[in-house]
Amino acid sequence: MTSAPDFTSDPGEMKRAFAGFPSGVAALSAVVDGDPTLMIVSSFAVGVSYDPPMVSFAVQRSSTTWPVLSRTPAIGVSVLGEEHTGKARQMASRSKDSRFAGLGTVQTASGAVFLEGAPVWLECAVERSYPAGDHDIILLRVLAMMTDDERNPVVWHRQTFKLLGS
Repeated sequence: MTSAPDFTSDPGEMKRAFAGFPSGVAALSAVVDGDPTLMIVSSFAVGVSYDPPMVSFAVQRSSTTWPVLSRTPAIGVSVLGEEHTGKARQMASRSKDSRFAGLGTVQTASGAVFLEGAPVWLECAVERSYPAGDHDIILLRVLAMMTDDERNPVVWHRQTFKLLGS
């Protein structure tokens, strides 16, 4: 019997293995102290709970954007759609000043910001945070939602944004 390789001793190989799992991508955004703030997450998960409705994502503890967003009463979660593929890397860039350049947005009275063209919008509030290694798992309570069945989401797979097939 052959033993399985230990990928955990090689961080590069571990990241490559994790990248083989396709995942949805979401933009989390809100206006904080008058400034629009946005971060992209590829660890977004829905269906954590249906009653009450909850979603989750993982964020690196080194993030400088999450501590800002986490202070807001409401966060807009926009599942990235096909029309966002050309702007997704810009939204995820370290240059916070250019993340919203050329994007259409909608802001709610609560300060949540949504991307136009997203197939799903979820207005959320932070419910809880759990430590998980070098990340935190963030649990969000869904306050309101909107879906557009005419738009398709994109997925993150092997470090590339890909469209879903039929």
